[in-house]
Amino acid sequence: MKTLYTATVTVKGGRTGSLESSDGVLKLDLSMPESMGGQGGSGSNPEQLFAAGYGACFASALANVAEKAGVNAENAEVTHHVGIGKDESDGGFKLAVEIDVKLPGVERSQAQDLLHKAHDFCPYSKATRGNIEVKLNLVE
Repeated sequence: MKTLYTATVTVKGGRTGSLESSDGVLKLDLSMPESMGGQGGSGSNPEQLFAAGYGACFASALANVAEKAGVNAENAEVTHHVGIGKDESDGGFKLAVEIDVKLPGVERSQAQDLLHKAHDFCPYSKATRGNIEVKLNLVE
């Protein structure tokens, strides 16, 4: 693979620390959610960050495949739900993703086809394929 761009982020303190990108654009405090035994707080967490990155990438992939199909998807809305839970196989944790896509004005069968094509095309989907459960939902 010829690398076109590399994002570099340094994290200090894990889930209750902070992070900063090498260019200074991204600078966040991190907090562990109360539901995971943390104190909560105003910081972000790895699941939110993953949902944001995957969501932005998937929305771009959807726009790309829609354009190639001659479909106007400018009103598309993509929502990623990233869950974390216990992995019974090793006692650790694992992720699951649910992707909700709205494609107003696009016929349902065509929208479903575009959703699956975007999932095949998106680099995040490629990276997660076979590693975590990903559920695709076409919503009204």
